[in-house]
Amino acid sequence: MFALGHELAQTPSHKFDLAHMRVLLEALEHPEKKFPAVLIAGTNGKGSTAATLASILQTSGYKTGLYTSPHLVRINERIRIHGIAINDDDFARTHDLVDRTAERLVTEAELPWHPSFFEMLTAIAFEYFARARIDIAVLEVGMGGRLDATNVVEPRLSVITDISLDHQKFLGETLAEIAGEKAGILRPAVPVVTLPQAPEANEVIGNAILTVGAIAVNAVPYVPPLSPNSAQYLMPSRHEKAGYVSRYPLQVMGKEISVETPLVGRHQLRNIALAIAAAEELSHAGFAAITATTMEAGIGETRWPGRFQVLSATPDHPEVVVDVAHNPAGAWALRSTLSAAYEARPLIFVFGAMRDKAIREIAEILFPLADRVIATHVDNPRAATAAEIREAASRIAVDIDQAPDVPSALAQARAIVGTRGLVVVTGSIYIVGEAMRTLGAGIE
Repeated sequence: MFALGHELAQTPSHKFDLAHMRVLLEALEHPEKKFPAVLIAGTNGKGSTAATLASILQTSGYKTGLYTSPHLVRINERIRIHGIAINDDDFARTHDLVDRTAERLVTEAELPWHPSFFEMLTAIAFEYFARARIDIAVLEVGMGGRLDATNVVEPRLSVITDISLDHQKFLGETLAEIAGEKAGILRPAVPVVTLPQAPEANEVIGNAILTVGAIAVNAVPYVPPLSPNSAQYLMPSRHEKAGYVSRYPLQVMGKEISVETPLVGRHQLRNIALAIAAAEELSHAGFAAITATTMEAGIGETRWPGRFQVLSATPDHPEVVVDVAHNPAGAWALRSTLSAAYEARPLIFVFGAMRDKAIREIAEILFPLADRVIATHVDNPRAATAAEIREAASRIAVDIDQAPDVPSALAQARAIVGTRGLVVVTGSIYIVGEAMRTLGAGIE
């Protein structure tokens, strides 16, 4: 089995070449052509959108594959059918087939080098989905879009979520350049579901739609209007079965439904709107079992761990929120939700990030909310040390402690904040995943 280091660290620039991915898939007899697919690109929200759409499709009776990245705790999480992660035996068996095929292609000089981590994993997902004879796959783009390994499929539908600055080393320094990479998933005469966003990104996406000849589908009708009376859309409220949820009414396919989602926060309203618009488009394109009723049920059954997931307090420990916020846009989303839902409570952040992220900007957004911050890191060559995080945030007027690892940081935070306070674990997905493992929070 291959090493589980982060894919960017293992992917030199010469490996971003879809021609090599196509050679590998041809040798595997093109598993990616054996099922229809939805391709979802964006900077933030593409995982939440993908998980919601997959849940709607499953609830509508379709055998649905879901491919996402990265993972929180186990690599198996990335490849799911009907919400169930690929088991170890199937993963090992499919990996062995793809790896042997790749080695043969390198030996025969049909490939110049072994496929990258992400290329291998994408091929494994395609092969697994094809063998399982799924009805449809929802595929989250790993990074960018134009040259991402997932972009070898010919999607039935494309979705572009919110775009912000991230991965500039690979995608470009401006929103316009990054949007151009995301727009690489568009296809002639294939619908693309979008929402208005930053003007620079809007212009690039709009021009790409016209140039390619894609069909624009606007998800705006499914974003509920926000007003002073709409705070319930932003605040998690307790539901005896679903845990913390957001609720709001919505008109979908000529019927009013009650959206009740475990994905809380203002930013999730946009992601859910994209999933609804995508589902409605699919309902007109051969997936007729999708209805307003199945959408309502599917949204309610969505599971996307580690995204403003609230772990309830116990008599001995405070409430803990875990939320991935690895770029400034994600940090603003977390800040907005915390400000709406958790005013006037003692608050401690457990924070860690990868060294190549905008740590100073993230810290300037989040840390002023906290009574104290505990900086930590995970065992990853890209991870910033606690000392580096503290240095990056040195201009912020908040106490910043250091912990050698996530379990130590959690123990320290719990001891300081008391049972009335709140611990927020955020930053890198690897920090959140390690915290969930430590706390015994389920991923499945």
